Amino acid sequence: MTVQHYNQTGEHDVVTPDRSSFPLNMWYVAALSKEVQNKPLARTLLNEAIVLYRTADGQVGALEDRCCHRALPLSLGTLEDNGIRCGYHGLLFDKTGTCIEIPGQQKIPSKAKVNSYIVKEQNAIIWIWFGSKEHPEPTCLPPVYSVHNDEKYLYDGDVYHYQAPYQLIHDNLLDLSHLGYVHLHTIGGNAKIHMNAEMNVEQMGNSVKVTRYMPNSTPPPTYTAAYPFKGNVDRWQEITFFPSHLEIWTGAVDVNSEPFDSPDRGGFHLKGFHGVTPETDETSFYIWTQASNPSSSPEENMKLVIEQTALTFDEDKVVIEAQYQNLKRFKGKKLVDIHVDVGANRARRIIEKLKIDQQN
Repeated sequence: MTVQHYNQTGEHDVVTPDRSSFPLNMWYVAALSKEVQNKPLARTLLNEAIVLYRTADGQVGALEDRCCHRALPLSLGTLEDNGIRCGYHGLLFDKTGTCIEIPGQQKIPSKAKVNSYIVKEQNAIIWIWFGSKEHPEPTCLPPVYSVHNDEKYLYDGDVYHYQAPYQLIHDNLLDLSHLGYVHLHTIGGNAKIHMNAEMNVEQMGNSVKVTRYMPNSTPPPTYTAAYPFKGNVDRWQEITFFPSHLEIWTGAVDVNSEPFDSPDRGGFHLKGFHGVTPETDETSFYIWTQASNPSSSPEENMKLVIEQTALTFDEDKVVIEAQYQNLKRFKGKKLVDIHVDVGANRARRIIEKLKIDQQN
């Protein structure tokens, strides 16, 4: 399905895939800052082919990934001080999508332009605005994620491409009871404790927070490798869902050593940023970072934390993609909810409401 795409000036002469099957008038995670450096980055987001690039002064630009001359992807071009040059006939485009040079031709046609996108880079994350026809300009600022600028933590991250819709990733992250089964050898731990953890779910506007506590539990391998626990631990999981991303704070303190629900608690921390952005209706990008506070050999232990985190996400990816294939294979078969699904179900209702609201 295609629709008229309204660009930042309100024009609608460019036909592109339909973005309306997703919540609009919000910022989505386009990339990690480290991904956009000295060459163009091609990425399809919300069904739209986009090229992200960095100018000579360090600013990030985002354009439709198509030259208006013969439609070669601009991501196959080269970067110059003042724009991106098409790799076919050399047309040069600035950040507004306007062609500012055609080799061998002095006059530049007024229609020599491509659609541009509004992006903002902060906290080492690149955000992109996807608005409706009524709101082509941002109506709010992008979310702030100050963990990346907190000296208490080291962090790194990566990007996964999923052959599955983005809301299945939401479901997975909002239900950490699966850790004891899917991630037994990394961040899991005792499956029974996970399934019986004290859980609280609260909704605040368009966000959902799931809090889970597991007192007097055995620390999982990733925890003991990075932190000198004395034995059993009091463990917590705090998951906050926003339509654009999730923030997950997990960790543990030595059992009975301090209140493990205090905002100033010590112990071992994992603070995860999870940007879940639809590529198409059936595929997604999972753009993540993991921050931690290893107590000794911080660089070495942080490398281990990132490796272990990546291993867990490898395991999640296998499960979620297999789940989606089976959902299609058994289309129409009803699913049964259990007690751990409360947070995920609330998040799905928020997404549906946002889509309904933008149609009215």
